[in-house]
Amino acid sequence: MTGTPTLDRYQALLGTQELDRLEALARQFRGHRLVMVNSTASGGGVAEILRGMMVLLGELGIDAAWEVMGGDAGFYRVTKAIHNGLHGRPAGLTAEMRETYRARMEIEAARLRLDGDVIMIHDPQPAGLVALRRRGGQAWIWRCHIDLSAPDPETWEFLEPWVALHAAAIFSAAAFVRPLPIPSFLAPPSIDPFADKNRELADGEMQNAIRSLGLEGERPILAQVSRFDRLKDPVGVVHAFARVKRRRDAVLVLAGGSADDDPEGVEVLEETRSAAGKVGDVRVLELPNDANVEINALQRASTVVFQKSLREGFALTVSEALWKRRATVVSAVGGIPLQVIHERTGLLVHSIEGAAFQALRLLERPGLRRRLGEAGREHVRLHFLQPRETRDYLAVGLTALAQQASGTLPHARSPLLLPSGRRAGGPA
Repeated sequence: MTGTPTLDRYQALLGTQELDRLEALARQFRGHRLVMVNSTASGGGVAEILRGMMVLLGELGIDAAWEVMGGDAGFYRVTKAIHNGLHGRPAGLTAEMRETYRARMEIEAARLRLDGDVIMIHDPQPAGLVALRRRGGQAWIWRCHIDLSAPDPETWEFLEPWVALHAAAIFSAAAFVRPLPIPSFLAPPSIDPFADKNRELADGEMQNAIRSLGLEGERPILAQVSRFDRLKDPVGVVHAFARVKRRRDAVLVLAGGSADDDPEGVEVLEETRSAAGKVGDVRVLELPNDANVEINALQRASTVVFQKSLREGFALTVSEALWKRRATVVSAVGGIPLQVIHERTGLLVHSIEGAAFQALRLLERPGLRRRLGEAGREHVRLHFLQPRETRDYLAVGLTALAQQASGTLPHARSPLLLPSGRRAGGPA
């Protein structure tokens, strides 16, 4: 399939109707420029989504660009605190932290090329850019990948005025939508089935990747693939595996890397290694961000795939595992239940004990693993591949542009006072 246009490959997977709907929206969007903005070019699901989506947009004839904002260690500490706060943990935003955020917005507003008709801002890191760079005729859209169902009030109070300056907001699930003076839309994330992390692997390629990870052997593999983040609960997975080990001989693999904008990863990695050392038969693999074939092979080689998150915006790793027909044991949090329908496409759990019980159940019932795996792949094919998310983004962009042109967009409730003393809240 090498060299085959992506749209042609999707047509083979999805049929003509889905691609016809996407191309119809693309025809309406042509003539407009779309700019995506996020905080990292590698590591994390947003970068993975944008990498595949930019290819699709190009094949659709849409003028699109991807801008990555910069930051230093101080800024990333602040945005990690905001991230955790939006997931419910009090962030304790000091005056200095707030100033660090605003100062970075000034720097990035002067540096980034934000010349599109539609500017899509991904997550809280670049949310403040709208106050400095929005000009007349532009439609700025805030795309939130985070579980906002129960944010820390102080953190949301800090971020919400910037969000309210956008023309619209996109959330991954209905439970995440916050009261805002702007229209809100739903668009779950998606995977690229042709990326190295998800494509089919030849036998030799599979074997080489597994050998490089040191995982050759006959014992069943249980795995979780995630950044080393407390909200992904890798230590909880170790505790669940300790219960599994009492009844079944198996190996647990915790594999992940880091994101440029996550300063807590090293600390969580050490906590995970410490817990693993007390259990045995646990491999903790710190992988580079480009270890996509290795992750693909690990998921395919796994008998059971965990995603025992405590809070979760979506968890692309779940769709990745389902796409590979893997049986999954996952937490019933955030956007995960959109992907895993209990007893139909995987198994949902609420505790360490539940994760251990369901993992043992899957280890003992190969027929159940096969049934869930097949249904899981079909569920992803129908709902969580990138043409659908791309279509959603184009539809929201066109709606926001139409509202902008008609003057029907609501205004933010109050302007923001920026560090320079300038007020923001309307077109330049």
